[in-house]
Amino acid sequence: MYVAVALTILGQAMVLGRPVLLVYALVFGVTVASFVYFYEQPTLTRQFGAEYEAYRDAVPAWLPRRRPWRPDSPTNRSDDAAR
Repeated sequence: MYVAVALTILGQAMVLGRPVLLVYALVFGVTVASFVYFYEQPTLTRQFGAEYEAYRDAVPAWLPRRRPWRPDSPTNRSDDAAR
């Protein structure tokens, strides 16, 4: 969802021809990345522990996978588009 919002802001910058929206997209991206790294990931790790760590190992953080993740199958890193 975060990536979709950032892409929407970038699209608005292109359609409207407003360079200030590029700066806004950058600020948004840094803010979201900081939130995810410093709050969201530690909170989910505390709440779900090893299960969340296994999920993080199998699913890329920002780009989607080409195939769905199944928790009972081993991670196939060659299938990851983002790694």
